Amino acid sequence: MVLVDAGDTSLLLGSADAPPVVEQNPLGRSPFLLTSDHFGRAIPKRLGDLGLPENELTRHIAWDIGIAGVARALSEQLDAHLIAQAYSRLVIDCNRPFASPGSIPLISEATTVPGNEGLTREAIAARRREVFDPYHRHISDVIDRRSRDGMPTVLLSLHSFTPVYAGIKRPWHVGTLYQGDNRLPPLLLSALRAQGDLVVGDNEPYAVSDETDYTIPVHGEARGLMNTGIEIRQDLISDQAGEAAWAERLATVFAEIEVTLRAQALLPA
Repeated sequence: MVLVDAGDTSLLLGSADAPPVVEQNPLGRSPFLLTSDHFGRAIPKRLGDLGLPENELTRHIAWDIGIAGVARALSEQLDAHLIAQAYSRLVIDCNRPFASPGSIPLISEATTVPGNEGLTREAIAARRREVFDPYHRHISDVIDRRSRDGMPTVLLSLHSFTPVYAGIKRPWHVGTLYQGDNRLPPLLLSALRAQGDLVVGDNEPYAVSDETDYTIPVHGEARGLMNTGIEIRQDLISDQAGEAAWAERLATVFAEIEVTLRAQALLPA
């Protein structure tokens, strides 16, 4: 383990670090805009490994296992624009409001994160400025551009969840997460349940709220966009075959939903 002093820093990301925003198919013509807040598990070189062993940095506490492969394949199959975050949620969680204890977690599940202890205001501000803000600014800019171009936007926020949490098994294969939108989530719930082989969560294993979430409340609800969060159980997408199968399943579902939305005049014909 290598814990680098991150107390006072005006520059977090250096020339050897990856940019925070991962983007695929920016010219995609689908009305669906895909986001993935926990896509990557990179850590800025200045932060070392946050004082954690490698086996912790590959666990779900660091990223959403399997969702990167699903997101990339789904982007291709739907011809949809994907915007994703390269850095680990342990650096800063891009789906948490700043006031949330989980924004820069001192403890994730039962794991203490030494590199997040005793941060100065400047160090916290650097993580927000160089990781969180560019990601969400780009999502906002893309939505603005699509609006100017007369291109509809339906926001899909992609995540994965652990099969067991706090010793309790989770029965759902997939969950639909939402807050105020009553247009898209019922269609997605119905389509997934109609497949017959899935246990589908209705705001399970999580529910969206302003206190615990950022992407859907800020980019979806506040703008009045149709939106939903999608949570896939991680053991179903823990290898390439699972990722591909779930991308294909979701692509089929959302192609059907797009037809329905156009028929209901919720999207331009």
